[in-house]
Amino acid sequence: MTDSTLSESDLIALDRQLVWHPYSSINSATPVFPISAAQGIHLERSNGQRMIDGMSSWWSAIHGYNHPEMNDAIERQLGKMAHVMFGGLTHEPAVQLCKTLVEISPKGLDHVFISDSGSVAMEVALKMALQYFHAQGLTEKNTFLTFKNGYHGDTFGAMSVCDPVTGMHSIFSGNLKQNIFVDAPSEGFDAPWQDENFAQFKSTFLANKETLAAVVLEPIVQGTGGMRFYSPQYLREIRALCDEHQVLMIADEIATGFGRTGKLFACEHAQISPDIMAVGKALTGGYLSLAATLCSQQVAQTICSGDPGIFMHGPTFMGNPLACAAANASLALLLQQPWQSQIKLIECELIEGLNACKNIGGVEDVRVLGAIGVVELKTAVDMSRIQPMFVERGVWIRPFGKLVYTMPPFICQREDIVEICSGIFDVLQAYLEN
Repeated sequence: MTDSTLSESDLIALDRQLVWHPYSSINSATPVFPISAAQGIHLERSNGQRMIDGMSSWWSAIHGYNHPEMNDAIERQLGKMAHVMFGGLTHEPAVQLCKTLVEISPKGLDHVFISDSGSVAMEVALKMALQYFHAQGLTEKNTFLTFKNGYHGDTFGAMSVCDPVTGMHSIFSGNLKQNIFVDAPSEGFDAPWQDENFAQFKSTFLANKETLAAVVLEPIVQGTGGMRFYSPQYLREIRALCDEHQVLMIADEIATGFGRTGKLFACEHAQISPDIMAVGKALTGGYLSLAATLCSQQVAQTICSGDPGIFMHGPTFMGNPLACAAANASLALLLQQPWQSQIKLIECELIEGLNACKNIGGVEDVRVLGAIGVVELKTAVDMSRIQPMFVERGVWIRPFGKLVYTMPPFICQREDIVEICSGIFDVLQAYLEN
């Protein structure tokens, strides 16, 4: 039985007794904050306090919360069917979603495999690359080349292409497939290109080209691995190498897709197309879990022409109609508005608003790209101390490691970004200087 009359203290006590939160310890006293409702860009705590959500619920709620058009689309679909298996059946929400994704994605991505989370979308991408070469009898091409400081998900295949030393999954390194890593890109997004900075990647690629199935990367923005922004020229150089030596290119656009960097997809900053691309997070506007892996006609046709003649993956909730309806509504909302100018407004306000943080002792760097603002500290934060400070300030920011960052909802107005930035400044100043 669900008790809806729990006090906030009782709810927190039960949570600590029963619930295991992401990347947390059941022995930790790190606070959690009950949320009872959400509207627009605000989260409402069960004690009545309202906070601006500077995180878009881990980068997904780009249209904010309780959006009437999103709600209506889900309610209409719910009245028809919430779910039906996708094996041997199909339905309009899924077909329409795939049609839109192919239309708006980088050129040459012609087929869509729908899944239920970003990690699974990356598992699918890796399996596609392996099956692609298996179908050609090139079974020796079974390793992946990727950057250090990368993050691609929490399942075992995805973990194998996350940073093996400093990443969140280092304790599993002995149980993961051993892939190949090179230093993270050092050339900043707007920095003049230096060919020597690509030398290590190129030499490593060429030394392993006979066994490489694919290069795996987060285009332009390394997200959870450090919120780093790098030069689009890396993508152009990698695309050329992959084309020359018959290696696939996998783009993880789960965090960057759907406008976050100022382009619909981050690959567009370099005007290249990957062979395989994973999307998720903002795909449904944060309403329901859904992800997708797109691939080229060549990849799909090759897989299906070889042994065993089918792609070997099939999630139970693949193509969930309710989630697909949410995704269709979210994409329609995004594409029918001048989202580019809105992202530019957010970018300009983040640049201006976070600039003051450079003068706080203990701040290493401040950087902004599109609707992403990052304040990198010199040392890792104490979450048990800093998180309540943000809540008290009325701005929901969820730091990790040395990074205090914001990815606000796209519907934020100028005054909202000002409030987010001033909240970050106030908290960091109090946290670092007291």
